[in-house]
Amino acid sequence: MSLAEILESEIQGEISAIQQQANTRAAEIVAKAQEQAQALIDSRTRLLANEKAAGLTRARSAADLDSNAQRLSASDSLQMRAFQEAEAQLKVIPQHPEYPQIVQRLLEEAHAALPTAEAIETSSGELETVRQVAQNLGIQAPVRVNDSVTTGVRLVGAGGKTSLQNTLLGRLQSGRETLSAQVSRLLQE
Repeated sequence: MSLAEILESEIQGEISAIQQQANTRAAEIVAKAQEQAQALIDSRTRLLANEKAAGLTRARSAADLDSNAQRLSASDSLQMRAFQEAEAQLKVIPQHPEYPQIVQRLLEEAHAALPTAEAIETSSGELETVRQVAQNLGIQAPVRVNDSVTTGVRLVGAGGKTSLQNTLLGRLQSGRETLSAQVSRLLQE
C-alpha cells in the first residue's frame, strides 16, 4: 500500500468519525472541526481540541448571521474563515504541554513510512521538542531547522531526493476538500 493510499485511508477514517459524531450530536460546525482535530491529533490533545472548538464556535456564530442574509455567497466566505481559524488554532499547538505527544505520533508515522531518513526537519520554535522526541524514539537522524515545516516534521531521505512531511497543518489541508463539502451541507441545513 503506497503512502498516498495510507494517508487517504487515514483521512477517510477521520472523515467517517466526524460524520458519526455529527449525526449523533446534531453538531454545529464547531463540533465537526473539534472532532476532526481530535481524530487527527489523538484523544490525548483534549485541551487543544477544546480551545479549537471555542475558536470555531465564534466562526459558527458569524456563519449563522451571514447565511441568514446571503446563504449562497456567504457559504464560501464562511468556509474560508472556518479553515483560517482552524489553521490559526493549529499554529499555536506547539506552545501546549501536549505537543511532545503529538510530535511523537507524527514522527513515528513519518519514520514508519520513511525509515531510512537521513535528516529530520522542523521549525526553529519546535526544534528542541522534536530533538527530544527523536532521541526518546531512538531515531538517530539529525534534526535541523526548516522554518517552512511547522506543526510537525519533515523527514528527508537519502541525498534529499525523497522527503515525507507529516504536519497538523498538512493534514488539515489534505482533508480540506472533503471537509468543505460537509461544511457546505451543514451550512445549508
